[in-house]
Amino acid sequence: MKRTISLLLMIFVLSACSGDRGPMGPQGPEGPAGVNILGQVFEVNVNFTSANDYSAVFDIPEDIEVFESDAVMVYWLEDVIPDSTGPIDVWSPLPSIFYLSNGIASYDFNHTFLDVNIFLDGNLSLSSLPEELRLDQIFRIALIPADFAEIHENFQTMNYEDLEDLFKTYNQDFEIKDFKN
Repeated sequence: MKRTISLLLMIFVLSACSGDRGPMGPQGPEGPAGVNILGQVFEVNVNFTSANDYSAVFDIPEDIEVFESDAVMVYWLEDVIPDSTGPIDVWSPLPSIFYLSNGIASYDFNHTFLDVNIFLDGNLSLSSLPEELRLDQIFRIALIPADFAEIHENFQTMNYEDLEDLFKTYNQDFEIKDFKN
């Protein structure tokens, strides 16, 4: 009996889901234009020498618009792995730290919304570093669009220890539900 009812219910559901849907209604209004926000990436080659004080500053290309709120990340091309489809780049985020027998060295960076400074730093003589760590180093600079978070006008006067007050500040309904077994 259960099987018969289940079979009849299934036939009813399947037959209700098929068939003509009738004429299509008019197309709705066009929505607002979307925003296509993509990060921008460019690569630079650096030779760290005493002549450039083991540092290189790169202007952000003029065709890339950067705002103060945007995030900047820098990656070092650490290795290239052979593959049947072609070489695969291995990128490491900065800072990248090297623990050597005579001290510690690192690639690091700082930036403005106009330029990026990539530098070699350490607690040892940077000229003592092997050439493979100082010369012909490839870095990828990624510019990631971002907006500053909107700060509530009462941000500095809010009582963050009082959850009820915090919710009221943001006009949120506040109710603590007690879930007892």
